[in-house]
Amino acid sequence: MAQQSIDYGNMMHRAMRSLISEVLTRISKEGLPGAHHFFITFDTQHENVELSDWLRTRYPDEMTIVIQHWFDALEVTEDAFSVTLNFGDQPEHLKVPLDSIRTFVDPSVEFGLRFETQDDEDEAPVSDDLPAKNIDDATEATTEHKDADVVSLDSFRKP
Repeated sequence: MAQQSIDYGNMMHRAMRSLISEVLTRISKEGLPGAHHFFITFDTQHENVELSDWLRTRYPDEMTIVIQHWFDALEVTEDAFSVTLNFGDQPEHLKVPLDSIRTFVDPSVEFGLRFETQDDEDEAPVSDDLPAKNIDDATEATTEHKDADVVSLDSFRKP
């Protein structure tokens, strides 16, 4: 049976997750070049997210981490990445499935990806200004950064 249409939205999401995986794999091997750093927001309710109980309690819906000055044990698999970050002088290991990621931003080069969900369609239009929410003291967000260019998939969605 032939498909009714080409699902460009899901195909684009897979391609964007592949790009994130490739970038993180490179960083795990070579480290962060220059001023590059990442704000990664993910859904903490995703069934395969692994984080400590106190972090899950503090961030029950979503969490933004920053990979910049201090991170350790960054490992990337086909469908997830894991990393140890410092939260208030307390190292915490996280595992983040690629399909739990909501935004991926590298403000040093004004690059950003946002993964649309069905819930997003009911909300206000996507803004190019992606604030870094829920960043803990130790993840050291930069105070000066440029807005990122966000790739929106709304134009690929069926009405």
